[in-house]
Amino acid sequence: MLVRDAMSKTVLTIGPTHTLRQAATLMAARRVGAAVVLDPDTCGIGILTERDILNSVGAGQDPDLEPSSAHTTTDVVFAAPEWTLAEAAAAMTHGGFRHLIVLDDQEPVGVVSVRDIIGCWTQIPAQPAAVTG
Repeated sequence: MLVRDAMSKTVLTIGPTHTLRQAATLMAARRVGAAVVLDPDTCGIGILTERDILNSVGAGQDPDLEPSSAHTTTDVVFAAPEWTLAEAAAAMTHGGFRHLIVLDDQEPVGVVSVRDIIGCWTQIPAQPAAVTG
């Protein structure tokens, strides 16, 4: 099975000036654990994950003041749609992360997560985590 078969084709993109609260609100509404950060000034593609937001809030930073750019990973490992799921899992394991942005012709076309891969390998579709309060 290939990354294109497992990835989420709905890509949440935000800008570098979105606050962490704005990013978290959008991520929660879409029930995704990562947002692709597009910076038009640098032509760069980064990723902001739920863990980045959690680390910031845990450090006492104000999510209404913290820009996503201050917490975005910019040295991103990208996947190609034709990678196997084993290749994607190996990249995640090696890099110590749980999400890969999938690029096709230098454009983000999806995001694949550990949950997506496990769902494919176990033949159980990935379901968003339940939100509890």
